[in-house]
Amino acid sequence: MHGKRITRKASGQTKTEAKNKLRAMLRDHEDGLTVKTNTYTVADAVRDWLAFGLAGRSPNTIANYRTIAESQIIPPLGARRLRDLSAEDVDQWLLTGSRKVSTRTLRLMHSLLNRAVRRAMARDKVKRNVVALCDVPTGKHGRPSKSLTFEQAEAVLVAADEFPLHAYVVLSLLTGARTEELRALHWRDVDLDGQPDADPPVLPSIAVYRSVRASGDTKTVKSRRRLAMPQRCVEALREHQRRSPHHPAAHALVFATSNGTPLDAHNVRRSFRRVVAAAGLDPTDWTPRELRHSFVSLLSASGIRIEDISRLVGHSGTAVTERVYRHQLKAILDEGTTAMDVLFPLDSELPSPNEG
Repeated sequence: MHGKRITRKASGQTKTEAKNKLRAMLRDHEDGLTVKTNTYTVADAVRDWLAFGLAGRSPNTIANYRTIAESQIIPPLGARRLRDLSAEDVDQWLLTGSRKVSTRTLRLMHSLLNRAVRRAMARDKVKRNVVALCDVPTGKHGRPSKSLTFEQAEAVLVAADEFPLHAYVVLSLLTGARTEELRALHWRDVDLDGQPDADPPVLPSIAVYRSVRASGDTKTVKSRRRLAMPQRCVEALREHQRRSPHHPAAHALVFATSNGTPLDAHNVRRSFRRVVAAAGLDPTDWTPRELRHSFVSLLSASGIRIEDISRLVGHSGTAVTERVYRHQLKAILDEGTTAMDVLFPLDSELPSPNEG
């Protein structure tokens, strides 16, 4: 028994359009694509990827991806059939987005849609991934990071003394550790005494070997480092210990909520704004990560080599340290003038061109 013959029909405003649609159906049949792909939308592809393509990601990452998908991808493109999505559609979507969001967000939007369509293509829902053919334009310029001046930094350190976040602020500013590294710091990673009688003496230090990232590891291999602490950090941590209701165990987090659970980024930002306001600065102008920027800039202004600063902050090279983190604190670049004054002082007895 052969069953009933399956026929395909296509319609269009013209005979040529109908024939083209019918040819496309035949090509899909020859490629092994099912008829169901006719109704498979961009929203279906994106939500399928969100449901099955995020294994191993942290809850915060998944929540962020869902927010981007539901606010930036599905509303403008979701109703479109995936097989009808064109590179021109994606270009227009990205161009419209570039007027509203930063370049970083725009790249993430493109990446999420690209991965969703790639997954759909691997499951025979569409024949090619047009998203991969599109370049990401430049988005809106975000607020550039900046650095505290020495006077502002000192004001923040003094103001922080009245807040539970005191030790956190001191360590961020005086060691340059990342905020996600300090939030993962355990007391077993802290050496408040060092070995002053050793030869050479060993300074008090913290071991930066983990972060609150999904993997628990630091951002890069070079980010794993042990940082010596200035005395102000040591005293701040000792006071932080004394303020704890119970003597913290070695495995306990240094910075935690009242229940001992890890601080999240919102906890830190909210508390940091109070410190900044108490220091007489506009709390909307500053974020915790700019303590790290200030660390780099203040050291650079003090004459510390950029190579040494790069190692301290855990960068793999000096390029990012210079381009992103080091903010010029001097109004006038005077290094060249200073060097030339030493080489060619005003009172030097140089022979005149007519002598000799």
